[in-house]
Amino acid sequence: MDKTSQQYTVLLAGNPNVGKSTVFNALTGMKQHTGNWAGKTVNSAEGYYLYNNTQFKLLDLPGIYSLDASSPDEKAAADALYFTKYDCTVIVIDATSIERNLNLVLQILEMTNKAVVCVNLCDEAKKKKIKINSDELSLQLGVPVVKTAARSKKGLNELKEIICKVSERKIKTYDIIRNLENHAEKAVRIISENMTTNNTVNAKKRWTALHILKSSDKHKEAERLGITIDDNILQQTDELLNGMDISDVLANYYVDRCEEIYKYCVITASSFCSRDRKIDKILTSKKFGIPVMLLLFGLIFYITIIGANYPSQLLSDFFSYIGTQLNTVTEKAGFYPQIKGLLIDGIYASLGNVVAVMLPPMAIFFPLFTLLEDLGYLPRVAFNLDSIFRKSGTNGKQALTMMMGFGCNACGVTGCRIIDSEAERNIAALTNNFSPCNGRFPTLIAVISIFFAGSMPFWLRSGASTLILVAVILFSIFVSLIVTKIFAKILKTKNNSFIMELPPYRIPQIGKTIIRSLFDRTIFVLGRAVVVAAPAGAIIWLLANIDINGNSIVNYLISFLEPLGRIMGLDGTILTGFLLGFPANEIVLPITLMLYLNNGTMTDYSSLSELQNILVSNGWTLKTAVCMLIFTLMHFPCSTTCITVKKETGSLKWAILSFIIPTVCGIICCIFSNVIFNLLGIA
Repeated sequence: MDKTSQQYTVLLAGNPNVGKSTVFNALTGMKQHTGNWAGKTVNSAEGYYLYNNTQFKLLDLPGIYSLDASSPDEKAAADALYFTKYDCTVIVIDATSIERNLNLVLQILEMTNKAVVCVNLCDEAKKKKIKINSDELSLQLGVPVVKTAARSKKGLNELKEIICKVSERKIKTYDIIRNLENHAEKAVRIISENMTTNNTVNAKKRWTALHILKSSDKHKEAERLGITIDDNILQQTDELLNGMDISDVLANYYVDRCEEIYKYCVITASSFCSRDRKIDKILTSKKFGIPVMLLLFGLIFYITIIGANYPSQLLSDFFSYIGTQLNTVTEKAGFYPQIKGLLIDGIYASLGNVVAVMLPPMAIFFPLFTLLEDLGYLPRVAFNLDSIFRKSGTNGKQALTMMMGFGCNACGVTGCRIIDSEAERNIAALTNNFSPCNGRFPTLIAVISIFFAGSMPFWLRSGASTLILVAVILFSIFVSLIVTKIFAKILKTKNNSFIMELPPYRIPQIGKTIIRSLFDRTIFVLGRAVVVAAPAGAIIWLLANIDINGNSIVNYLISFLEPLGRIMGLDGTILTGFLLGFPANEIVLPITLMLYLNNGTMTDYSSLSELQNILVSNGWTLKTAVCMLIFTLMHFPCSTTCITVKKETGSLKWAILSFIIPTVCGIICCIFSNVIFNLLGIA
C-alpha cells in the first residue's frame, strides 16, 4: 500500500440492485480483495483508494433490505455497523426508487450520523424524468447527499470529497430521528437511559434500545451487543408496551417518514416506470410468466450446447497433442513407466478432461446467466416460481439458488445465503444438487444426442436435444420440490414471507458483465475443480493400474458394484465411474470409457459416433440411457459441493445428508425405471 499520512475506514451499504458494486469498483479500481466477514459465511469485499494524500479503506457490506438480523447478510451488515471502528458510512440508494431505498437509510441513521447518502443511477432517473432535490433530501436526513452515475464515473470526485470531509469531521451532521408515538418511545428512552455498554466501538444508544426491544430474547441480544441492563428495566418496558410489537411500530414509522421525505424531495413524471410495468404484465403474468422463463432458459441451454461443442473439441485436441508431446519427452528423459503413467495418464489427463469439458460451457452459461441478472430478469423468475415453491414449504428465493446450481452446485449452495430462515436455507443447500451443474451437462447432452435425437435429421437434432434436456431439467426440479416438501414437513418450516425487489430493467454492460462473470464465477469454479481433479487423477490411475492377484483394484470394485448396477438398469462399470468421479462430475464419463476400454487412463471421445460405438458394444440400450440420465441427475454431489454444504450449514450432518439423499433417490428411480422397461419388454 502507498504510504500516507492518515487512513480512514469507510463502510459501503445499500439495497441490492442500486449499483453499490459499481460504486465500490469505481472508487477502488483493482485495489480490492474478497473474503468473509469474521465468523460468518457472507462474502465481503475490501478495497483502497487515495484522496488528498489520504488513504481510505472501503468495506463493502452485503446488499440488504433491512438491518433486522433474520438472514446472515442482514446480521453481517448490522454487526459491521455496530462493532466496526469506522469513520464514515456511504449509503447507496437508487435514484429511480428513492422511497423504497429510504427505509434502509433511516435504519442506518438510527445507528450513525457519520454518513453520506449516495444517490446513484442519476442517469437512469434523468431518462425517466425524475427530479431529485438533493439539498432538501440532505436537510430531511441530516447528512450530506451526493448524486452520482457510477457507471459513467459522474459525481465520484464530489463523493470522495464529501467522504473525506465527513471522516475528518469537517461537515456537521445531525440526528433527524423523530420520536415514535406514545408508549413505544417511552420504552426506548427507558432502555437508553438505563443500560451500561461494554462496547466502545459505535454503540448508539437509541438503535441499541430499539434492537433489544425487537428481539425475542432481549437478554441474549443485549449480551451479544455488549450491553448490561437490569431485569427490572426490561420488565418495566414489557409492562409499558403491553404486547405492542415494537417492530410493527417502527415499520409504520419508517413507511410514513419515507413517504414524507419523498414528497418533499422528488418530482416524478406521470409515465414513471410505465415501460417496466408493461413488460412485467407479460413476464410476471400467470399466463406467460413461466412459458417465457422456460423459453429463455431453453435458449440459454441451446446456445451453451451449440457453442460449447467446438471449443471443447479444440481444447481436447490441444490437451491431447500436449499429452503426446509430454509422453515423448518423458520417454526420452528415461522416466519410469509407472511415474510417466501417474503424471501424464493420471494427473495430466484428469486436468485436461476437466478443463476441456468445464471451461467452454461455463464460459458461455455464466455470462448469459449474469446478463439476465443484470437485466433485472432473475427476480421476476423468483416471483413467478414463488407460489410453486411455497407449496413445498419454502419460497421463490430457492428458485434463484437452484438456477445458480445449473452453473455450479457449489455456487448454488453459497447462494442459499439469501434465504432468511435457517431451516429453509439448509433445505435449499441440501436439494441444490438436484439441479444438474455444468459438469453433468456433457454427459446428459451426449446420452440425449446418441439415444434420443440421434435418429432425427441433422437440422432437428440440436433443437430436439435442447427440448429433451429442458424436460430432464424440469424432472429434476420436480424431484427437488418433492424432497423439499418432505424436509419442510420434518423441520416444520413456517413459510416465511418472501420480500424481493423487482428492480427496473436495465441494459447490461455486456463487456463488463462477461469479464466479471469469467473472473468471479468461471475462473473461480474452474480453479477449484482443477485443484480437486489433479489428486483425483492420480488416485484413479493408481486404482486402475495396481494389480492384486492379476486383477486391478478398480476391477474388484466393478465386480462388487455389478449386482446393484444391474438392478438399477446400469452396470458395475458405470457405478464405478460415478464413484471415482466424486471429485468432479466432469470426469465421470471419461472414467467410464477408460474402464470399458481397459487402458488404464481416462479417455475422451473424438465424436459422438465413436462414443456410441463404445457404449453400444458394451451393452448400452435405450433402457441404459434412460437410467443413466436419471442417475446423472440424482447422485451424490461432487466433493467441492459437499465441502461447501458443510461450510455453509456449519454441520457435517447436512453434508452427509446432501450425499445420501440424492443418491438414494437416484437408486430408487433407476430401479423403478428398470422394472417398467422389463415389464414392457423394452431392452
